[in-house]
Amino acid sequence: MRERDGMRKEPDGKRPQKTATPRTPTFLLELPLVVNAGQAKRLRAHLEAARQLSNAMLSLGQQRLRRMRADPAWQEARSLSRAHKAQRAAAFSSLRTAHGFTEAAFHQAVKGLRVGWIAEHIEAVLAQTLASRAYRALNRVCLGKARRVRFKSRGRGFSSIENKRNDTSLRFVLQPPEKGNAGFLLWNGDQLPALIDWQDEVVCHGLRHRIKYARLLQRPASSKRAAGADAEGRRYCVQLVLEGTPLQKPKHMVGHGIVGADVGPSTLALVPQEGEASLQVFCAELAPDERAIRRLQRQMDRQRRAGNPEHYDEKGRIRKQGPKKREWKQSKRYQATRRRKASKERKLAAHRKSLHGRTVHEVLALGKTIILEKISYKAWQKRFGKVRSVSSKSRRSRDDELANTRQLVA
Repeated sequence: MRERDGMRKEPDGKRPQKTATPRTPTFLLELPLVVNAGQAKRLRAHLEAARQLSNAMLSLGQQRLRRMRADPAWQEARSLSRAHKAQRAAAFSSLRTAHGFTEAAFHQAVKGLRVGWIAEHIEAVLAQTLASRAYRALNRVCLGKARRVRFKSRGRGFSSIENKRNDTSLRFVLQPPEKGNAGFLLWNGDQLPALIDWQDEVVCHGLRHRIKYARLLQRPASSKRAAGADAEGRRYCVQLVLEGTPLQKPKHMVGHGIVGADVGPSTLALVPQEGEASLQVFCAELAPDERAIRRLQRQMDRQRRAGNPEHYDEKGRIRKQGPKKREWKQSKRYQATRRRKASKERKLAAHRKSLHGRTVHEVLALGKTIILEKISYKAWQKRFGKVRSVSSKSRRSRDDELANTRQLVA
């Protein structure tokens, strides 16, 4: 047998087998797209087809998972001792193969679902990525890491789709310098130009690397009149998955020492090997306008009540739902108010994410070996609720925690 170009030649009568491709480091680069009205309409149709195909795969996968768990062999495999890892793994593997609960089986099943008008919008390679996406979600349920999978409703929409490689279907092409250095996302006959700032060192660094595959993202804009938004108030951008490591700016140097960190729901205490200990509050610069958000919430409630009086009783309470699903009417003013509230929340989340990134750079500047206490962050979410601003805790509890942490640092 000889190996050549990653292929291993087998004796006559056998197909050549591919050798495992080594994994390489990966980083992302995001570029906005310039989309006209016709292209935006076609993109929405493509994403709607992807949504329906994804939901169909989730439904089919759920049926296979339930049948596999109902099989008596499933309980026999679970009863095996965890000390016999090989025997236990072989039992579960045979069950997955028998019931078609493998990624390869999902790739085979999606061929029967990609028919009719869906095949006109979604190519075979994109259908495989959707099948892999559904398998990963269902596999988390199978392993006990999630309770259920989420189906995408028509109102919620499908906001992203990606390819497996950059040589067919959804792909990004970059012109050579002598032809203009322009970049385009190609998909289903459409050529979507990307806005490339060649003065940005991060963009220049990323586009010098090999593109593994491209991902199309659809994000909400503040309104339909926002720059780059389509008729439904959405923007489009391409996310390039590149081979290599991201650019490290000189101001973001990584230290070489050891750092001890104590993380709280709203504070972070750092004790570096070299230097002074510090204590800071997460996102101290974040100033959410809670009063404006509450006003928008009350306005949305009034508009919802005015448009759906039949769903409320004489005391203003929502009536109990009968056998028929309740349908809520949404006026245009209600939708505009909801977009205003969503825009405020989106800007707040972007600012919070930026501040978190800055905190990460500050910690890495002290050292790259960080010692943390093992903490259940899920328990914090259950206890303190959904974080909307700096912390979901009250101001008094934050002050008490800050004082206690100061004593620990001292």
